[in-house]
Amino acid sequence: MPTNLPPEYYEAEKRFRSSKTPAEKLACLDEMISIVPKHKGTDKLRADLRKRLSKLKSAARAKKSLGRHESAYHINKEGAGQVVVVGMTNVGKSALVARVTNASPEVADFPYTTWKPTPGMMPVENIQIQLIDTPPLSKEYVDPEMMDLIRRCDLVLLMVDLQTDPWQQIEDSLVLLEAQRIVPLRLKDRYRDQRGIRSLPFLILANKNDDPQTDENLEIFRELLADNWPMVSASVKTGRNLDQLKAALVERLNIIRVYTKSPGRKPDLKAPFVLQKGSTMADFAGKVHQDFAHKLKSAKVWGPAVFDGQMVQRDYVLQEGDIVELQI
Repeated sequence: MPTNLPPEYYEAEKRFRSSKTPAEKLACLDEMISIVPKHKGTDKLRADLRKRLSKLKSAARAKKSLGRHESAYHINKEGAGQVVVVGMTNVGKSALVARVTNASPEVADFPYTTWKPTPGMMPVENIQIQLIDTPPLSKEYVDPEMMDLIRRCDLVLLMVDLQTDPWQQIEDSLVLLEAQRIVPLRLKDRYRDQRGIRSLPFLILANKNDDPQTDENLEIFRELLADNWPMVSASVKTGRNLDQLKAALVERLNIIRVYTKSPGRKPDLKAPFVLQKGSTMADFAGKVHQDFAHKLKSAKVWGPAVFDGQMVQRDYVLQEGDIVELQI
């Protein structure tokens, strides 16, 4: 039986044959299927077009899925914040992540040991922060995917070797990152008129402050930095000041911990909700459950800025350590 196809079908078919991308081919096939008249003479043609459409969609999904799994730099955020550890070679990035998290990156004294990012979770009291070890910054090669990972993170931990010209390491690192349009948040006003700039909070870690004998190096470094940079010194090797590093990361992430309690019961102090400083009671309710953000009427709060069990409204700004009893 003749198909009696209209001219529009052949025009769409011609566009299909000249299409170069899967999206264009899918659009043309959809158009062709919609144009084909529905009668017995076109049953086979319509079935063939639908089969081709299904194959194209399956191939596109498979390619997309493969792309997601191919890159080691596609790391989902976990915990209270994602911190990417960057720096020049042999500053101790892998050793840090290995020491303070559950990850096991390769650690060695020779340069360029790390070739791919390695995430790990670092416990800080009753929360965890995600640290990601990365390959060293290098003038010879810049990995675009690594730069994308840095752009997506919450905080950049820039490590330097206190015993090997740390100021030059900072300058070299910042030049490399600025070339990729990544700059410290504290310098964002310099780039106000430039497009595509990603400004992020930075924390400098001066590593290899192993003992009091290296404190002189630290003081010289502090004078070079002046008061312009948030910085903490520590020793990954000996563990010196690592607790200070953890506290500094929490502070730079700009987060607070908020606890919940049910009426007549003690609060759960083991699993706090983590929010950005400045979050309101309405923000917190939405994080507990998406429906609560709309249903919340008021809440009782125990904390440093209120008396015990004080009733507050939706716009109350939460404080670190607040205990909340929602009134839904």
